[in-house]
Amino acid sequence: MSSKRFSTSVACVLLLLTTGCSQGETKSAQSVEAVNVNNTVAASNNISTLRIGYVGSSEPTGPLGWAKKKGILDRELQQAGFKNITFARFPNGPDLNEALVAGQLDVGSLGDTPAIILRARGQETRLLRISQFNTTAWLVAKKNGARSLAELKGQTIATQKGSYMHRYLLGLLAEAKIAKDVKVVHLMTTEAKAALERGDVAAYATSSDLGPFLKSQGFPVIDSSANHKGLSGTSLVVATESFLAKQPDFPQKFNGILTEAAKDLKANSEEYYQYHAQTTKYPIDIIKVSFPLKQVSEEPLPAEGVKLLEGTKNFLVSQGLAKSDFKLTDWAVNEQPR
Repeated sequence: MSSKRFSTSVACVLLLLTTGCSQGETKSAQSVEAVNVNNTVAASNNISTLRIGYVGSSEPTGPLGWAKKKGILDRELQQAGFKNITFARFPNGPDLNEALVAGQLDVGSLGDTPAIILRARGQETRLLRISQFNTTAWLVAKKNGARSLAELKGQTIATQKGSYMHRYLLGLLAEAKIAKDVKVVHLMTTEAKAALERGDVAAYATSSDLGPFLKSQGFPVIDSSANHKGLSGTSLVVATESFLAKQPDFPQKFNGILTEAAKDLKANSEEYYQYHAQTTKYPIDIIKVSFPLKQVSEEPLPAEGVKLLEGTKNFLVSQGLAKSDFKLTDWAVNEQPR
């Protein structure tokens, strides 16, 4: 993993974290939306406004999205003194990181890899919660192309760099000892299907929902993180230390809200899946495959999720993608008011 190609990949990831660039690609509608929302909420950084960023579709999903949908979030946070709650949508974790660094967000819901890389750069964030764990990443090939990892030697594989899918791909290639034999390039998930159809890339390492969808469209699946111990992802909720200094009671309150929402969505699974499918525009059977409810955490730091997160952190540090090591126990916030 010390080849010139890998060094280039590292540089691209770090560049993405600081600039949100997409290697010459134009900003997606999601990215433009995030920028526009941020311009609005950045001006209202006061104690009564909570600014939440998330990665995903038109509305957040999982416990956070369900808490918003069911009114749990507004009810509980307004009682805690927040008059305004704003949401900003981002196409990927690195873009959300940029907003956190710029002071445009108080709380971020994103994947483990970008969250860890940001914290390892010395940015003052705290881990509030693991909201989902064992999130599956998929390696999908173009039609009439490779059917195994070995057949990908000498070819180009794309993924959304700085994501948990990227970490999965790097771990998979290292495990198969073919990292130096393939070229890894950045490509947003929104462009993956078209790139595979054109044959621009031999394969794409993709997310938990797009993977099963592409499979349903006839694209062959070469591998998934479910086949490898420690290569699946976790979804995290983080907050800035500057915000928590003003709101020491917030972690306990917010985790209580997300625990209530997690239990409620499990108790009303069919209603939740309808919401998730409507939000992401994927068929409901795809959502049920990609979002098994056993992955949704009802507690802030489930032991299985912590173990997976520790492995992800150690891998990123060992590969130089995370600038420095740190203890998860130091990162995770103490829920008790200070």
